[in-house]
Amino acid sequence: MMDVLIQGFGKQLTEALEIGKNAKLTAHHASIHNVLVTGLGGSGMGANVVIDVLGNSLQVPMMVNKDYHLPAFVNEHTLVIASSYSGNTEETVTALNEAIAKKAKVVCVSTGGKLGEIATANQLDFIALPAGRPPRASLGYSFVQQFFILHFFGLTNNSFIADIEQTVQLLATEDEAIKQQAQQLAQQLYNKLPILYAPEGYGAVAVRWRQQFNENAKMLCWHHVIPEMNHNELVGWRTADEQWAIIFMHATDIEPRSEYRMQINKEILSKYASTIIDVEAKGTTRLQRQMYLNHLGDWTSWYMAQLRGFDATEVVVIDYLKDALSKI
Repeated sequence: MMDVLIQGFGKQLTEALEIGKNAKLTAHHASIHNVLVTGLGGSGMGANVVIDVLGNSLQVPMMVNKDYHLPAFVNEHTLVIASSYSGNTEETVTALNEAIAKKAKVVCVSTGGKLGEIATANQLDFIALPAGRPPRASLGYSFVQQFFILHFFGLTNNSFIADIEQTVQLLATEDEAIKQQAQQLAQQLYNKLPILYAPEGYGAVAVRWRQQFNENAKMLCWHHVIPEMNHNELVGWRTADEQWAIIFMHATDIEPRSEYRMQINKEILSKYASTIIDVEAKGTTRLQRQMYLNHLGDWTSWYMAQLRGFDATEVVVIDYLKDALSKI
């Protein structure tokens, strides 16, 4: 099933555009001074993507909240996007209620659940997503809506629409090449511990890969972003281990000195890891390059699941955790 969902990512992006174009949003009585997306896991991932893609172009601060409670700065001048695919994520539901109490402008993005009920009861803006899939397989639905929401409130232009359409074309053109590369990566990573290093502006990609390796391939993984990694984690490399498999992610639009840093890092880390892999993004914009790398990571995680003998869709331990929490 997960491979079918991954294969349909381009179609999901197209559907997400139609959902966004038809979304019914309402103006806010106060000016927007900051944006907070509250959501976890696959549902919160979209905000990481949007923040990386928009970079320094946003005229107001935008951040992601992955907790039960909201920062103290949230007030009537804050746009809060509550993102929960199921609508029942308890941290997001709690944060949503706080946003309402703080009189923030709230937009809910979900398939329904408690978020839908709260939105209806409080007459909040609500963008309904198609149900029936794991949250991590709904990234396209999630982040595209956030672009539309930001555009509605005048925080970004609508160039993202054409950009997403071109992304769909890119993924279709590169489909077989991406899957072939993903199979090769899975073979290289088999029985290894993946360590992901991405340049600033692509940190969301590294997070996405880690999450997909965790949930789809049922394996541990860690990541860091360069140049920050050079100010702490680099010093921690002191022990060689055949288990280490390092992946460096590259893109044409990153800071040149960060690319130079990665080349030096490869030289240093080659003393400790026998497997070092370079992955290059394709695409003419940051959004296209992000989605290209994300799609490659999704397929790699699926092929890894096959090699490891796991069902990529199953998340029994998370279901157990939620059940245990519901009894408290």
